[in-house]
Amino acid sequence: MRTLLLLVIALSLFAGACASVPPLPPKALELNRDGAAALAAGDLTTAEARLALAIEYSPRFTEAWVNLGYVELGRGNVEKARKDFAKAKDLNPDMPAPHHALGLLADRGGKGKEAEKHYREALKVDPGFVASRVNLARRLFERGAFDDAREQFLRLTQVESDVPAGYLGLAECLLRLDLESEADDVIGRARARFGDTPEILMLVARQLLRREAYAQAEEILAPLTADIDRPGRSGVELDRRGAARPRRPRGGARRRKGGAPRQLVRRRGPGGRPSRRRQVTRDPVSAGAERRCRRGGSRRRRRCR
Repeated sequence: MRTLLLLVIALSLFAGACASVPPLPPKALELNRDGAAALAAGDLTTAEARLALAIEYSPRFTEAWVNLGYVELGRGNVEKARKDFAKAKDLNPDMPAPHHALGLLADRGGKGKEAEKHYREALKVDPGFVASRVNLARRLFERGAFDDAREQFLRLTQVESDVPAGYLGLAECLLRLDLESEADDVIGRARARFGDTPEILMLVARQLLRREAYAQAEEILAPLTADIDRPGRSGVELDRRGAARPRRPRGGARRRKGGAPRQLVRRRGPGGRPSRRRQVTRDPVSAGAERRCRRGGSRRRRRCR
């Protein structure tokens, strides 16, 4: 959600010139831009001050109201955020950002149908508003409307063709609809366009597993992990059902009862050599008792053992 929030902020910075009538004062635009930057950095206090001042310069500044709502949402003030988003929508219903913000709010509250409605309203205003397209497709996919989700992801590949999200979502929908040949085509195009990203390789491997091509699937998954015990050996293996799982360590870093590899609980001494004393975490009480034992004579040390 944080990624989508930053995307909304970034998109809003380019729409200020036509947001309100009369034209927005340059200082208001500057304050909104700087407020959005502070919001993205997590500095809510500075963001609030800048955005409130931008609104003081121009009370009908729609984007500033939206960003101020995100400040309140970041603080957990849901109702205050809702009022700010609604205010922005009332000021200018012909901008996608307020509709999208209300959709995020409904999404966060688990109100899926309401969220979809707001995302559709944002897309009705601007079909190229990527964040709403992504969230609408995700909502449809999560509730099992795979054909509708497929349509949204397909449009996303045209609206934002330089990111893999549309292709990945489209391939997932096609697989759920048992359209494997079409899914293969989409995965192939994504792989040619974006290379062997982990997400794309996982889709390729899943397709191979569906066809019981276990060796090929393991080979595809090999670059995704590193096996510390056997250089050059795949860090994943397939279980009896053909599902991928991390390969169990063999030799070398054997696990102790506590679960940590032996070499990870031994401290490095001077010159990089392993120290004989193990590096363990102790509570202050036991640590103090151990120091007192070391300071005592041999008789006390024997009692402390």
